[in-house]
Amino acid sequence: MRAAAIVWNGRETAAIETRSGYVPVAAIQEQESAGWSCILHEMIENGQWDQLREWVRQGGAQRLEAYDAVPFSAATPAPLLRQPRKIIGVGMNYIEKLAEMKGNRENADPVLFAKPDTSLIGPGEVIRLPEQSAKVTAEAELAIVIGKRCRNVSEADAPAAIAGFACSLDMTAADILAENPRYMYRAKSFDTFCSIGSQLLSPDELPSWEDLEVETVLNGSIKHRSVVSRMLYSPPYIISFLSKVMTLLPGDIILTGTPGSVVISPGDVVECRITGFASLANSAVK
Repeated sequence: MRAAAIVWNGRETAAIETRSGYVPVAAIQEQESAGWSCILHEMIENGQWDQLREWVRQGGAQRLEAYDAVPFSAATPAPLLRQPRKIIGVGMNYIEKLAEMKGNRENADPVLFAKPDTSLIGPGEVIRLPEQSAKVTAEAELAIVIGKRCRNVSEADAPAAIAGFACSLDMTAADILAENPRYMYRAKSFDTFCSIGSQLLSPDELPSWEDLEVETVLNGSIKHRSVVSRMLYSPPYIISFLSKVMTLLPGDIILTGTPGSVVISPGDVVECRITGFASLANSAVK
């Protein structure tokens, strides 16, 4: 299923993507007499996301084609989630990024960091470069949205905990981080330093997720590109590893790492481009 968060009738709402545009969940409820929430994070948290996916599989996809859809060109995208319980990032997870950082991860555990939900923005919103930093970087990343509560899950069972995948951009005050690695949380946590796309693609939409290309794009120019199969730690491994540290909850966001970062300045536009997704773009301002 291809879902999205859009602004419809002045409010942010969940919608299903069809060939002709977005069908808001509220419109589906009117026709189907369903009791689903219209807010995506609420649907994920209370199990209605799986109910909606099942409805789509059981003939709902065909019925949606008869609905009046909001044209793609007329839809205003919104971030998938506003207040997840957790945003967890994985650092140095691509072979290319490891080379950029001149790191050695042989036989090492994943590098983890966290970001507050106050850092979240969505498509088209601005990245505000903080006065405290003279060097901010941005990185395109594949994000995982957790769909089921899980604790001590195996790598084999981890995919069942995924609600879907999304585009994301992770910003860092690189000069602050360079002063001392212990400053990572501060360097990662400024307001607007985490952008999440409006699209959520369920795992069945991405049967070959290992082949997804992830690109960091600056002002229209591709600066870094890699495929998910070149991750040091795969999405199932990351979920399993994290679940043995902390309980993962529906709506939690995991940033899986980047093929490379770019320095952004006022006026720049940075994008995350991933195979099968609409581009996630944000401009930088001071």
